Amino acid sequence: MGIRARTEQRLLDAADELLFSRGIGATPVDAITERAGVSAATLYRGYASKEALLAAALERRQRAWLEAWDRAVERADSPAGRLLAVFDALDDFRGRADSARWCAFLGTAAEYADPPAEVAAAVQSDTDGFRDRLTELARPLVGEEAARLADDILLVVTGELAMRLREPRRSAHAARRIAETLIDRR
Repeated sequence: MGIRARTEQRLLDAADELLFSRGIGATPVDAITERAGVSAATLYRGYASKEALLAAALERRQRAWLEAWDRAVERADSPAGRLLAVFDALDDFRGRADSARWCAFLGTAAEYADPPAEVAAAVQSDTDGFRDRLTELARPLVGEEAARLADDILLVVTGELAMRLREPRRSAHAARRIAETLIDRR
């Protein structure tokens, strides 16, 4: 037996808000159920564990991120602009009402030395998705060097996301300039 779509939405909203702002370890299940206005039994009818709920919240966040990134890519007017659109998307995504202090995936990875399988899979899916998409966008610019450039830009993106813990109002302009330099050197 599952849960209603509206109840699932409330659970995911509460999980997203609390887990990605307070932290996973610092957020008990009862805080999530209280915020969602549901019982623990309702949560466990839909999700086998807190970690399963976390994985579902991460998967939903990844879909939202990819939509924001797609919109930024669509606005770009050149191959380099499409590759660099990841930085526009970072700033756009942070402006959302449900944005976290920093990357929910980095935060999750930092909290677990040995993550449960469903959580590890969600984090790995995000990493692989980033790398694959950046590689695809880099290919028209650098051909066979696309995977290497994608890894370099992924490192810049990850550093930018981590810097947002130190400087919450930071924009991605400096990261974008670094990525432009990486592209120009190829």
